[in-house]
Amino acid sequence: MAEVLLLEVGIALTGIAVAGTLANRIGLSVIPAYILVGILIGPNEPSSVAGISLTLVEDREFIDVLAELGIVFLLFFLGLEFSISQLLNDRTRIVKAGTVDFLVNFGLGIVLGIVFGFSIIETLFVAGIVYISSSAVITKSLTENGWIANPESSPILGTLVFEDILIAMYLALLSAVVLGSGSVVDALTTVGTALGFLGGLTIVAWYGAETVERAFDVPSDELFLLRILGTTTLVAGVALAVGLSEAVAAFFVGTAFSNTDHTGRIEDVVAPTRDFFAAVFFFAIGLTTDVTVLGDVVLLLASAVVLTTVGKVASGTLSGRVYDLDGTRSLRVGLGLVPRGEFSLVIAALAAGSGTETLRSVIPAFAVGYVLVMSILGTILVQHADGITNIIHGGRGSLFPE
Repeated sequence: MAEVLLLEVGIALTGIAVAGTLANRIGLSVIPAYILVGILIGPNEPSSVAGISLTLVEDREFIDVLAELGIVFLLFFLGLEFSISQLLNDRTRIVKAGTVDFLVNFGLGIVLGIVFGFSIIETLFVAGIVYISSSAVITKSLTENGWIANPESSPILGTLVFEDILIAMYLALLSAVVLGSGSVVDALTTVGTALGFLGGLTIVAWYGAETVERAFDVPSDELFLLRILGTTTLVAGVALAVGLSEAVAAFFVGTAFSNTDHTGRIEDVVAPTRDFFAAVFFFAIGLTTDVTVLGDVVLLLASAVVLTTVGKVASGTLSGRVYDLDGTRSLRVGLGLVPRGEFSLVIAALAAGSGTETLRSVIPAFAVGYVLVMSILGTILVQHADGITNIIHGGRGSLFPE
């Protein structure tokens, strides 16, 4: 068994390396390449070509753990770029931008559910899937395209933090009230515990800079790496256990380091590990994708892709204006928020274990196809954002007066 698992991991890593190399050669983002190679060599259809089996990776348990670490460390590094004081100073704008994002995109999900004749419960699932952007995909895209230090990263970050906190409440309430797994009191207790844990992380990040500085001041890069990996993973795991997003927790761990002298060393020592875990995360999305089921939901999928891409670009552009950005940078905010990913799949998994035939089959199939398309489309939009903004704003003025 161990030798089979090791062989599959070796095949997976080699496939990721080859896909990334090919993407770099032709000037494309590595994210779609990692997802597509996961589809190609994973357990789902297409499983063979001309009688030759393509199913080279079947055991996903180990891959799933590495993929989870990909989400954690992408958000940890995003937190390094910000401080708690900056987030608190921006709290009003974060709430405004997050509210606009929710009203527009969750609202479009409600519209989709009504138009396609879904029940109230089914519509709530669809709305959640299309509402929330992917923190992992967006963070990787921002890093890959050099946006982290740009002004548009602030509204993007604020929206992601708002979304991740809100989606934790949404999942708790949906599980308890709609699916019957617990009472409303249980759901509120879960939400309260999660927010209390988040408050504790905020206090540590705000007041504990000197303690963090001393605790990680070791001469050995090996021990430094192990302390960073161990602490961040442990905090993320505890957060997940109490009902909070592991991504949000990792982000706040990152902010705790942002006020120390360790940031440069983290970039040098820990960044390659982040890139490794992130590559496995995108590969894992491909492993979950069965392209043969997409034909049953093609109309819903096409409608959602068009409608919610426009919705995210529009709400993101408005969010940029909340942050007093000009028309071009505001549009870049909207383009940057298009990708969907990990949380949409979590919502789909919750649907698959409950209720009606639509919840068990149609909505999960839709979610997998939607994440695949939106993660690829979103990374392409970010990669070509300069060209898109030049077409829209170039020579004819801003869509929004400066």
